[in-house]
Amino acid sequence: MTISRFSFPTTIHFGPGASRLAGAHLAERGLRRPLVVTDRGLAALPLVAAFEASLKSAGLQPAVYAGVFGNPTASQVMNGAAAYRAHGADGVVGIGGGAALDVAKVVGLLATHPGDVIEYVWDHPRMRAIGEALPYFVALPTTSGTGSEVGRSSVISEEDTHVKRVIFSPQILARVVFADPELTLGLPPAVTAATGMDALTHNVESYLSPAYHPLCDGIALEGTRLAARSLAKAVQEPRNLAARADMMMSSMMGAIAFQKDLGAVHSCAHALGTVCDMHHGLANALMIDTVLAWNAEVVPAKFDELAHAVGVSGGAQGFLDWLKRLKETIGIAPNLSAAGVKREVIPRLVAIATADICHQTNPRPVTAADFDRLFAEAM
Repeated sequence: MTISRFSFPTTIHFGPGASRLAGAHLAERGLRRPLVVTDRGLAALPLVAAFEASLKSAGLQPAVYAGVFGNPTASQVMNGAAAYRAHGADGVVGIGGGAALDVAKVVGLLATHPGDVIEYVWDHPRMRAIGEALPYFVALPTTSGTGSEVGRSSVISEEDTHVKRVIFSPQILARVVFADPELTLGLPPAVTAATGMDALTHNVESYLSPAYHPLCDGIALEGTRLAARSLAKAVQEPRNLAARADMMMSSMMGAIAFQKDLGAVHSCAHALGTVCDMHHGLANALMIDTVLAWNAEVVPAKFDELAHAVGVSGGAQGFLDWLKRLKETIGIAPNLSAAGVKREVIPRLVAIATADICHQTNPRPVTAADFDRLFAEAM
C-alpha cells in the first residue's frame, strides 16, 4: 500500500508509514516544542517511545503528557493544559484512541483560553467563546473506532457526575491527520472488536438518522461496507494490514458521517459509559441490535440498503441476523448481563439516556418508557 493524501475537510495522510511523516511536517511549519498527548497505557508501550524518537530526529523537542485514562475527564484536560504551559509548547500532537484524541483536541484550547473545560461545552448556560487561534494540532489514531481524529467535537466527562459533555467547534479540528494502520497492528482482539463496533455503529446510525444529508448517507453506506468486509478479519488476523486499513478508513468515515447526527444506540451507550464506566464501543455493540430491531419497523427501505451494503439478502431481518453473527464471531458479550450490568441500574440508565441529545435524531421518537424496555430487552 502507498500513502494517499486527501482532504475532507481535514488533510489526511493515509497508509502504512504515514505516522513517520509527522515530525517533518511539524518542523516545516516552524514548530519546535510540541506536546504529545496520549493515554497512560499506550505511553508504556514501545509505540509512543518510537514516535517520540521520530519527532526528535526531525529536530523537535517534544514532551509527553500521558495523563489520559478511561473515559476522559475535565481534570485530564486541565492537567494537559498545565503540561503544555510548563513545556512552553507551541503545538499539540494527539496519538492514541478516542479518549486521548478528545483530550488532545482541547488541551491547546485550555492552555490559551481562560476558565474550565466544562465552560466550553455547547450547552453550558454561560458557554465561553473560542476566540483566538488555537495552537497547531495534528492527530494520529491508534484505534479504529471513534474517528475522533477527523471530528469537530470533543467528549469530556464531568469530574463528579461522570456525565459526558460535548465541546463542538470546527476550530478544534486537527489541521492534519496521519492515519497509519500500522499503529493498530498491536491492538488486542477485544479492543479491535469493541472499537470496530463503534465505527460500524457510527456509520449505521448516521445513515438511519432522518436528517437530510445525502453526502453523509453515501459515506455512511461505504463505511458500513468496509467494516462488514474487514472487522472480523481484523479481529481474527490482527497482523492483516489491509483489514486494519479498511477499519481505520471505516472509522474516519463514520465520524465524518455523523455530522448528520446519531440515534438511540448512542444515547444508551452514553448512559452505560456514565453509570457503568463501560468502554463506549462495547456499549454500542451491546445495544445496537436491540435498538435497531425496534427502529427497523419505521425505516424498512433504509435497512434494505444496509443489508445490500453488508452483502446479505432479506432486508431488515437479514441485516439484523448478519449483525448478530458478526458480534458472535468477534467475541462481543451476548447481552448486558453477561457484560456485568445489573438490572437495578436500569432506572439510572433510562434517566441519562432520556436526557441525552443523540436520540433526538433517532428515526423513531424515544420516550423514557421506550428506553426502559430497550435496556430490559438488552439484559
